[in-house]
Amino acid sequence: MSQQPTERVDRDDDREKDPELPSNEVTEGIDRAPHRAMFRAMGYDDEDLSSPMVGIANPAADITPCNVHLDDVAASTYDAVDGTGGMPIEFGTITISDAISMGTEGMRASLISREIIADSVELVAFGEHMDGLVTIGGCDKNMPGMMMAAIRTDLPSVFLYGGSIM
Repeated sequence: MSQQPTERVDRDDDREKDPELPSNEVTEGIDRAPHRAMFRAMGYDDEDLSSPMVGIANPAADITPCNVHLDDVAASTYDAVDGTGGMPIEFGTITISDAISMGTEGMRASLISREIIADSVELVAFGEHMDGLVTIGGCDKNMPGMMMAAIRTDLPSVFLYGGSIM
């Protein structure tokens, strides 16, 4: 997974965070000081916490050439979300490669993996109170899983195709 950029974008504007955003549940109020402390331990500051929290779901893995480069896509996505005034938070999920599991008992995991991917992204978005999602996919299992997750969360979402196998 990509790391936070060393230099955060200065959000020197007068925009106020929408009070209806889900992330306010974990960033606002005296009783959420422990939550903010956890974010600060990861390098986020008050400016970040006053911005919409955008989850970046990244299935990068060395298991298949479809996904091996997705950390680069996620890093660019992270910078773009940060540069437009969002608070980017990247997280990972699983992926299965049909090309490797085909013709073996492992093929039984293939279709099921779509649900597991969707479930894992949905759980993180719900549990961490995300305000929006960017989901990234690079193969025929994680792409539908990511799209299913975006639909299920009912959050503003963007799906990014990771591109052709290199």
